[in-house]
Amino acid sequence: VRNKARLVAKGYNQEEGIDYDETYAPIVRLQAIRLLLAFACIMDFGLFQMDVKSIFLNGLIEEEVYIGQPPGFVDYEHPKDVYRLKMALYGLKQAPRSSYDRLNSFIIKQSFTRGQVDKTLFIKKVNSELLIVQIYVNDIIFCVANEILCKEFSSYMQKEFEMYMMEELNFFLGLQIKQMKHGIFLSQTKYCIEQIKKFGMEKCKEVSTPMETSRKSQDT
Repeated sequence: VRNKARLVAKGYNQEEGIDYDETYAPIVRLQAIRLLLAFACIMDFGLFQMDVKSIFLNGLIEEEVYIGQPPGFVDYEHPKDVYRLKMALYGLKQAPRSSYDRLNSFIIKQSFTRGQVDKTLFIKKVNSELLIVQIYVNDIIFCVANEILCKEFSSYMQKEFEMYMMEELNFFLGLQIKQMKHGIFLSQTKYCIEQIKKFGMEKCKEVSTPMETSRKSQDT
């Protein structure tokens, strides 16, 4: 296990209207993901996923925000100096909103149309081909039938943001997704196993009905 160190701002010290204004960022619903999977299955589209590394560090700060020098990294020649933030930082109230705005504006510049109801859904039509993109914080899933469109989308996203490698969609929001010729199959086997391990029930006896079958009800 590799330990990570992150600089986190004390967001609880921020004052609304001075240090931040808008904090809301749209989040995709699970029902929308299921609709996307169903549509991809009907249209025989391939499903892929990408992750933006450190998504909250990509947002641009509109307000004037300052932070003190972090412990252990104080400049002894200028110990009272502070830093002015130009980009978002973990802990800031407006970090989710600013990172979404940055990602949203970039995708729209690539000739995408944003959904009227679902603000995390983006659609691009090239001739008769469709490219559908769904965003969940730092996770991006997209479906397309044209391999060229798929590579183009992956290319300009990686040029703008630091991304994890694109791969076929296998796991998303607790769902295991298996794409086959005859359809798309969903399961939660991994999630169930994790819950069993979490509560130390790996060695429990398996039964079809998880309750005592011989117990008789007693009147109280």
